[in-house]
Amino acid sequence: MMVKMEQVLNYMSNKIKDEITKNFGQDTEEIRLRVGRPIALKKTNEMKMLNHKITTEEILETFEKACENSVYSYKKQICEGFITIKGGHRVGITGNCVFEDGQVQNINYISSLNFRIAREKIGCANDILKYVLHNQTINTTLIVSPPGAGKTTILRDLIRQISNSGFTCGLVDERGEIAAMYKGVPQNDVGILTDVISNVSKSKGMNMLVRSMAPQVIACDEIGSKEDMEAISYAICSGVKGIFTAHGNDYNEILLNSNIQELIKNKFLDNIILLDDMKRGKIKEIYTLKEETN
Repeated sequence: MMVKMEQVLNYMSNKIKDEITKNFGQDTEEIRLRVGRPIALKKTNEMKMLNHKITTEEILETFEKACENSVYSYKKQICEGFITIKGGHRVGITGNCVFEDGQVQNINYISSLNFRIAREKIGCANDILKYVLHNQTINTTLIVSPPGAGKTTILRDLIRQISNSGFTCGLVDERGEIAAMYKGVPQNDVGILTDVISNVSKSKGMNMLVRSMAPQVIACDEIGSKEDMEAISYAICSGVKGIFTAHGNDYNEILLNSNIQELIKNKFLDNIILLDDMKRGKIKEIYTLKEETN
C-alpha cells in the first residue's frame, strides 16, 4: 500500500506531500484538493481535514504533473472528467467546462482534484467464483449492489481468476476503474488471458471485442442502457459468456430497469448475485435462472 501512496504523492507539491505523509493511514481511500480549502483525506469511516489550504498554483502544478506536463495528450480523458495515472490511480477533475456543439471540449480554471487510491483485493471473489465458473463452464452472471458495496472490486478479481483458469476474456473498462490502463498497460492484475479496451462506451467496446478478439468471456461494469443490452445480446448470440454488474438494492429493483428485464426474459442470464451492502463484498442472495439439464 505504501508503494501506491508514494506513486500518488509524487504528483504533489512538497508542502502537500509533507502534510499528507504525516496524516496518511492504511485506510485512506481518497485525497481531495480544493482551491482555498484544506486538504481532505477520505478514510474508510471518516473524512479528515488537514491544516494546509490549497492554492491555485498548487492545484495547477499537481494537475500538470498528473498529465506528465502534456495536458493536450490527456485532453480526451480530461473532457470525461478524470485521468488515470501510473499505478491505476484515478484523478477526478472539476473546473470550468468549455462546450462546443453540446460536447465538453475542455476543462479550464481547475478548481478541484480528487485522487482515488487504487486498491486490489486479490482473492475477494473466491466465494462467488464457484457460481460463475462451474465444471469448467462459465455461467453468464449479473452482480448487483448499491454503490460502494464492492461489485467493481469483485468483478476485477473474477476476471483475473477466470482468465488465469484458461479462458480468454475481453474486458471493457470504460472509465478505467477495473484494469486502470496506463499507456496501454493494465496497472491492476486482470489475468494473463485478458484483452482490455478502455476509454470507449460499454456497448461499442463489447462489439469491438467480440468482432476482433474472439473472447470466450466478456465483462463490463454497470450495465443498464438499451445499447448495453443490444451489445450483450449480440455477444451471447455469438457464443460468448458474460460477467456484468449493475446498481440495485434487491431483485425487484433490478426489474424496474426494462432493459435488464429484457435480458432476464430472453434467458441470457444464468445467475443474478446480490451483494450485501452491510458486509462489503459478501453475497446476500443468489437467483439461479439457468435451466438445469439432465
